Amino acid sequence: MRKVIIFLLFIISFVQLNAQQYNYSQIVLSDSAQISLLTNTPWNGAVYALYGHTSIRVHDPIRKIDSVFNYGIFNMSKENFMVLYVKGETDYMVVAIEYCHYLKEYRERGVGVIEQVYNLTQKEKQEIFDALVINSLPENRVYRYNHFYNNCSTRPRDIIEKYVNGKIEYTPTNKQQTYRDLVHECVDIQPWTKFGIDLVIGAGADKIITDRQKDFLPLYLMNANEGAKIKTDSTERKLILSTAYILQPIPLVKDNTIPPLTVGIMLLIFTICLSVWIYRKKLYILGKIFDTLLFLIAGTGGCIIFFLMFFSEHPCTNPNWNIIWLNPLQLPVALLFFVKPLTKCLSYYHFINFVALLLFLPAWCLMPQQLEIAFIPYILSVCLRSGMNVLQQKTKKKADYSLPKAIR
Repeated sequence: MRKVIIFLLFIISFVQLNAQQYNYSQIVLSDSAQISLLTNTPWNGAVYALYGHTSIRVHDPIRKIDSVFNYGIFNMSKENFMVLYVKGETDYMVVAIEYCHYLKEYRERGVGVIEQVYNLTQKEKQEIFDALVINSLPENRVYRYNHFYNNCSTRPRDIIEKYVNGKIEYTPTNKQQTYRDLVHECVDIQPWTKFGIDLVIGAGADKIITDRQKDFLPLYLMNANEGAKIKTDSTERKLILSTAYILQPIPLVKDNTIPPLTVGIMLLIFTICLSVWIYRKKLYILGKIFDTLLFLIAGTGGCIIFFLMFFSEHPCTNPNWNIIWLNPLQLPVALLFFVKPLTKCLSYYHFINFVALLLFLPAWCLMPQQLEIAFIPYILSVCLRSGMNVLQQKTKKKADYSLPKAIR
């Protein structure tokens, strides 16, 4: 019921503000006006919320304006939304929301909100406000979202930089970090989310990035603002006048499901035991059933990685060295295990796959991509089954040659 009420308040606020936006362009802000950055702390109610959120607040008590310009609005009910999301063609939009409704929504979620009031001249406030109003008009509000390069955090930063008179010198992090490092910071409380992300982002996520590139995370932008200065040839001033917690966050709860590494080790132990039993008892049909399931899952993962590498606009997905052990060929191979005429061809595939995976593991440290330790038992399970298929084929051949020619 609470969610329904919050959603209705959002719609009412949205309609009211849309009716006002054309009049906003005629408003001259008073000397009491303030423009501030609102940073929302991470929330584990949705994967995208683990990264936090950023918005811009414009508050003018004289003109009776208290609006939050939110660049993080998207429509999940849009036709083919999930297809567009996987392709990296998701469109977000900026919407002005009444501050009271904005705050109520995040209070209900237990999300912290930190406000940083900018130290701006009257001219800068007016130009930023005008730009926000123009941005949020129906014909301008939609933009192509990109998680690392163009999101709810980078857009507010860019607007402030554009209309501030001078150059902003941000507080440095003094850390060498990659996109993967920062993503891990956000998703560590959900090991399976971290596992999945590490599967699909490639070598591009492991390059050292600049402090400016780190601003895709709201908390990093907030920290960069603290102590930052606006400099011209003759003047210098602080970027932020004041910082205050508007809402205190509820602590995040760590996911207590069995972690991927533990599941992988269990799978590897099961695969070893099953493989020994199948080989000794010659239960080759059981082996084919297990291999079909294993390679079907691995092949599906490979198809996803292949699609993201070559047909998606998502950043840092190509190249991705995980495609060596999760490759699309495993999908058709899984469907052909019971086709007898292709036994020889499948034997060649298993030999190539076995050798490739054996070389892949020792070459790990030479690759320009960080690979999760949790991947190892899964890689070994696939490698073992390919190796066992090669061994079984050789054993069959020896058995056939030992038979009299008449029986063969």
